[in-house]
Amino acid sequence: MLTPQAASTQSEALCRLAPVIPVLVVEDASVARALAEALIAGGLPALEVTLRTPAALDVIREMAKVEGGTVGAGTLLTPADVKAAIAAGAKFGVSPGATDTILSACEDADLPLLPGVATASESMRLLERGYTVQKFFPAEANGGVPALKAIGAPIPQVRFCPTGGVSLKNAPDYLALSNTLCVGGSWVAPKDLVAKGDWKAITELASEAAALGH
Repeated sequence: MLTPQAASTQSEALCRLAPVIPVLVVEDASVARALAEALIAGGLPALEVTLRTPAALDVIREMAKVEGGTVGAGTLLTPADVKAAIAAGAKFGVSPGATDTILSACEDADLPLLPGVATASESMRLLERGYTVQKFFPAEANGGVPALKAIGAPIPQVRFCPTGGVSLKNAPDYLALSNTLCVGGSWVAPKDLVAKGDWKAITELASEAAALGH
């Protein structure tokens, strides 16, 4: 059984792999490997595949075969989601919020989870349980950089991965905060480029995103 402290240690290591974790909504599993290869080649090895499409689990299966990457499952809502994600090859999980049910399911299954919070109270509750690495979501809708900075002042023990409305334009502002480890963003894999199979352009976007940490 994975303790919350151990889960946070693993999540922090994951968040430190690159300044951006691509948040991927993929409709077609046939593009999964090429997409993963393009993002990894650009310097973004941690990939979050959201369970928002019928193809998501197959996408995780394909991406898990790509060398040099670490694939996780986003939008985990139920224990069944956790089991399915692990069976598909997910090495970490991400949830939009945090319930005792989803936390326990991930702990019992040894899956490091990046649990979502939107308020100081939610962050404190997770901290009480032992989670020191959390996802701030939806970041922009919750007040963006000023809100995350304000939450960080009284709760300096917690580090965040803000996701939701994060873009190339505002990512540097989030990354400049002392309580931000990395950001989650979908801009590195735009649907039009994925549809066209323009992997070179996606690698270039990934390289641009990877450079934000320098």
